[in-house]
Amino acid sequence: MTKKHDAIQKAIQHGLACVNQQAAHLDAISFYHTERVLSAFRSHRVSDAHFRATSGYAYSDLGRDTLELIFAELWETEKALVRTQFVSGTHALTAALFGVLRPGDELLSVTGSPYDTMQTVIGHAVKQTGSLAEYGVAYQEVALTADGSVDIAAVAAALTAKTRVALIQRSRGYSSRNTLSVQQIGEICSFIKKHAPHCITFVDNCYGEFVERLEPTQVGADLMAGSLIKNPGGGLAPTGGYVVGKAELVDQAAYRLTAPGLGGELGATLGDSARLLYQGLFLAPHVVNQAVRSAIFAAGLFEALECEVSPSPDTVRGDIIQSVTFGSPEKVIAFCQALQQWSPVDAFAVPMPWDMPGYEDQVIMAAGTFVQGASIELSADAPIRAPYTAYLQGGLTFEHSRLALEHAARAIL
Repeated sequence: MTKKHDAIQKAIQHGLACVNQQAAHLDAISFYHTERVLSAFRSHRVSDAHFRATSGYAYSDLGRDTLELIFAELWETEKALVRTQFVSGTHALTAALFGVLRPGDELLSVTGSPYDTMQTVIGHAVKQTGSLAEYGVAYQEVALTADGSVDIAAVAAALTAKTRVALIQRSRGYSSRNTLSVQQIGEICSFIKKHAPHCITFVDNCYGEFVERLEPTQVGADLMAGSLIKNPGGGLAPTGGYVVGKAELVDQAAYRLTAPGLGGELGATLGDSARLLYQGLFLAPHVVNQAVRSAIFAAGLFEALECEVSPSPDTVRGDIIQSVTFGSPEKVIAFCQALQQWSPVDAFAVPMPWDMPGYEDQVIMAAGTFVQGASIELSADAPIRAPYTAYLQGGLTFEHSRLALEHAARAIL
């Protein structure tokens, strides 16, 4: 018992030392983004009037329209679609894809296989009613290189006159590959534009917002989408997603969300949601800082306990996700259950693996969150398949993450 206690204490100190090594860098990024958010709020004269609910068709919803102008300014795009009507990040991505693709077009994933829920949207590897495949959209993907990088030569060979959209997934999803940096995404976009000027570069930006100084649309991406219950919602957004990019492309996504000819002109802001979206965006740079600190601590803690971690603790981050490989289903289940026990909500619940819609394998999820499934709050997902890796994300406060992760370390030992 003493040896285990000593091992955990040493691992905790190692994790804290890893956080301290990057603390100044993380604080500089969150300070930079906080200043940009405040500047955008000030330039668009945000006031209490922007927080009022609307109903029905909600034409000229001041809060909705202004928030979209702020998103477009922050991401340096022509237009933004920021809506609580998006039920998830996958929904926002789907609206964008169905908006810009037509029968006979081709979708090319340049970052290998997308994560599980996007597989059902695409409909080639996983057959699903209503998928892009059923609408006659062709699909191919370029496998990553052995070191997890984008295979630029293979991308060049795959691009054709039919390739309408190149999909770039910034984060790792349920895979062992490295997260792409914004610089790498910029290089990919530049390469694609050089070889196929007609091709739309579309970035799945989930888990990446405010982690670096720049976003993909600032380095050449035509279109980008993500979830509001991840980074940009700051832990307060109750639901929703966003699409930003060139105006014509965002409009096409809006026509899929509502109806052709209506697009983004409609969409009520119900209850207190407008205030929560604004306040969440204001808090987002700081909350993302806390989440990245949590990921670094987890990497250092479990590395010291001889688990395989990715990224390593000293890696400069491109998203908030940290993977920890435990090597057995029992340990990955114990890890998730321990996180749940140290959650602020539903701490009494005991998560178990289950058949989750959109996933091929059973999945166990720890998510004792204030917003159901919000992965900017401390949570973990783990598909029950070898090598039994848990994907940790979020953390509204570092203090909570540290407590929960220390408890999880004890649980697996």
